[in-house]
Amino acid sequence: MTSSSNRTALDNVRVFDGRTLSERTTVVIDGAVIGTDDDGAQRIDAGGAILLPGFIDCHVHVNDAETPAKLAAFGVTTALDMACPPDTVAPLRNTVGTCDIRSAGMAIVGPDGMHSKFLGEEAIIRSADRAEPMVAQRHSTGSDYIKLVLEAPGDGGPDPASAKAVVAEAHARNLRVVAHAATVGAYTLAVDAGVDFITHIPTGNPLPPADIARIAAESRVVIPTLTMMEAMTAFRGVPEAFPAALDNVRALHTAGIPLLAGTDANASTGVPINPRFGESLHHELELLVRSGLSTTEALNAATSLPAHHFALTDRGSITPGLRADLVLIEGDPLADITATRSIRQVWSAGVALER
Repeated sequence: MTSSSNRTALDNVRVFDGRTLSERTTVVIDGAVIGTDDDGAQRIDAGGAILLPGFIDCHVHVNDAETPAKLAAFGVTTALDMACPPDTVAPLRNTVGTCDIRSAGMAIVGPDGMHSKFLGEEAIIRSADRAEPMVAQRHSTGSDYIKLVLEAPGDGGPDPASAKAVVAEAHARNLRVVAHAATVGAYTLAVDAGVDFITHIPTGNPLPPADIARIAAESRVVIPTLTMMEAMTAFRGVPEAFPAALDNVRALHTAGIPLLAGTDANASTGVPINPRFGESLHHELELLVRSGLSTTEALNAATSLPAHHFALTDRGSITPGLRADLVLIEGDPLADITATRSIRQVWSAGVALER
């Protein structure tokens, strides 16, 4: 049993439960988890502020040991890294008092695509028979899921047979596969390969209705990273291509496909766009709302839905027994999603972050 000295009672909070906001109530932080017993707890009067689950950014690239603190400062208490050297990310998993990290480790890419120039030979798959040792190596170094970088046919990514082999080997090890797919052709390849998640969203062109129907029917999940796609179209001098990305997300949403909030936040050198850790997640929520999600759906895209689809069963909602990852904000995010930026306090596994 946790000592009462490790309990904090947040009085007069309105809790987001995934559907609406509660009347004013009390939430107990009992050590690292959400509790029910406020006996002897230190009491904090929240004055009617809103309590949200800690945010989950479903697409980042960890830069160094300082990355988690940068994320946590903006209420991101869990982040899913989508390509990082295993030695960099290993000590950042299962942490408290900052942002907890999960990671794909080293990505798997094709021989001639853009990503092959950055990642080197150990990331490159040249034939389907290389899928087994490559997936096994990532599994042995702690990858929580596999990142597969797909390109449209002719753009240098893995061939279809190699992509399918990677998915089969990952699934044989109970690992999910996240596919990078930033173009219409890459989306088709991702669907054909049977990946679990597709990250990014095409700009400039609509997704084919047949692909959308298959994504829905086969229970795929999409992480659009609208923040990155907006910035890329601006960098390339074609901002007029970005509305198609919003339309594509709207079409996926209309089809009932789960959408998760991810930003592609990174501090990598040699790449044109570096969305800021943590801060960009709030912009992503705003872009999801612009794409037709309700404010409630956008909040769930950064809390309960990632926890469900990535099997993070100890977090994602404000429920007794779950990890006390919490964000206290001013303003009503159901009325105005930009209220998520008005952060008063963040807790990571019950530890209050300095602000």
